[in-house]
Parts: sequence; structure tokens; C-alpha cells
Amino acid sequence: MFVLMGGWKLEVGKMALYVMFPVALFHYFNQPEYFEEWVVKTKRELYPPESKEKRESFEKAIRAIREEQELALLTKLEDAQK
Repeated sequence: MFVLMGGWKLEVGKMALYVMFPVALFHYFNQPEYFEEWVVKTKRELYPPESKEKRESFEKAIRAIREEQELALLTKLEDAQK
């Protein structure tokens, strides 16, 4: 004779737990207010805000390199015309 240990109510309860546990975790961990502060802090560490002085020095270096390249190109063109 076959005897059920918990009955259908226990099986329905277990099935509800099996389905609701992952859904509840998904819902909990996809709330932006739980990790928004961490994301903003990490983003600021990886990509700090630009300072005006750094930007100006970067643009100055680019201009200097371009001037050197233009000068080298002009000297090559002058040598080629001779």
C-alpha cells in the first residue's frame, strides 16, 4: 500500500517555496536604491571628474605635438622641393 507522507498540501507548499524563492531574490537584488550608492562611488573612483588644469595641460601637450609634426612635415616638403 502506498502512503503519502505529507499529502498534497505539503507538496503545494514546497512548490510555492521553490518558485517564490528565486522570484523574491530577483526582486530584492534588482532594486536600484540598494546598490545605487555603491555604483556612484565606484564610478567616481574609476572616472574622476575632470579638473580644468588637467584639461588645459592635456590640450597644451596636444598642441605641442601637432606643432612638432607640422614642423617635421614642412621640413620634409622643403627638402623634397630642393
